[in-house]
Amino acid sequence: MTLFAIFIILVFLHSLVSERLEKTIITAPIVFTTAGMAAFIFLPEFRDREHSLDTFLSVAELGLVMLLFADASKTDLNVLKNIRNLPVRLLSAGMLMTIFLGGLCALGVFPGLSIWEAGILGAILAPTDAGLGQIIVNSPRVPMKIRQALNVEAGLNDGLSVPFLLFFISLAEFSSLGPEKSLIRFIIEQLGFGVLFGIGIGLTGGWLMGLSHRRKWMGHSWSQLGVVALALLSAAASEPFGASMFIAAFVAGLSVQVGYKEVGKHSVDFTEEWGQLLNLSVFFIFGFLVARVGGDFKWTHLFYGILSLTVVRMSPVAIALMGTGLSRTSVLFMGWFGPRGLASIVLGLIYLEQTHHTGDASIRLAVMATVMLSIFAHGLSAVPGIELYARKVKSLPKDAPEHET
Repeated sequence: MTLFAIFIILVFLHSLVSERLEKTIITAPIVFTTAGMAAFIFLPEFRDREHSLDTFLSVAELGLVMLLFADASKTDLNVLKNIRNLPVRLLSAGMLMTIFLGGLCALGVFPGLSIWEAGILGAILAPTDAGLGQIIVNSPRVPMKIRQALNVEAGLNDGLSVPFLLFFISLAEFSSLGPEKSLIRFIIEQLGFGVLFGIGIGLTGGWLMGLSHRRKWMGHSWSQLGVVALALLSAAASEPFGASMFIAAFVAGLSVQVGYKEVGKHSVDFTEEWGQLLNLSVFFIFGFLVARVGGDFKWTHLFYGILSLTVVRMSPVAIALMGTGLSRTSVLFMGWFGPRGLASIVLGLIYLEQTHHTGDASIRLAVMATVMLSIFAHGLSAVPGIELYARKVKSLPKDAPEHET
């Protein structure tokens, strides 16, 4: 029996009890990550096989491409026009401070890292995971304003983290190799070409799908497949030219809205169904890989993971939300529920791919430790956290910002 067969059986078994599990503190990422770890521990035949990191990278990259495209395509850009909006605060000042503080803590915990390598670690762990935080954003007991802020933040910060990551990787290579071509090539190929491919494919594909939709040429089921094809096309077209497929997918998702307003609905349909399957497969293989390198973890990796989920995340959120009038309970709630998951896993793999799998082990293990801690800490605390927060919100005055729609 292969790992793929075990995963498919697990998907079937989980589907049988999924509704009951949704009412408990046991989340799907917890189940599949634990199952991946158990597969390594209790099935010795897999330990001696070389499970290619490239295969895992391909699955994870596909999942992130779809996630970035879907998040961008369903994002109402009007939400981002007002700097007073909570998502804008979290995505601007909050995110920049998170990357800076994450890198600063990395220099303190791992003295062997260069300043650019510390920036790499900060960028990898900056984005939050919409999937791990799904129970929060879907709970009617959490004020709509808070849910929307966390949802928009998680939907956009993974795409915004990619340029920072690639920039720090380029600077790390530039500082070690010396030639200026490295930095110039990064700016032109990764950022410039990625944006151009994204705009071109998004505008063209959106215009064609919008035209077909208005003339009733396109069937409902095929419209969803057409959206998926655009996301994959943006990634496939950009890769041969050295452009970032993630930047291209994100920009394409924003651009396609110009010609096809209904794209967001079809993106949601896909990510809630097939996209979920891709995400769970990433968590399953992630658990397997964590168990395989379990002996390499040191206290410093776990300590950094704790810092990343608390000080590095919660301090910038508190600063970014100053002046909003939100209660301390709300600020604490939003600061804590910034889980790290799929995006950080894939960004970590991008780092390994860019460095030909020779990247600093401290970065790799710190990312794995942080995501593992987040999967369990945020998953287990979600239901009781919502209950406690809901009671606190009820006691707030009626004119409190939390009650605004």
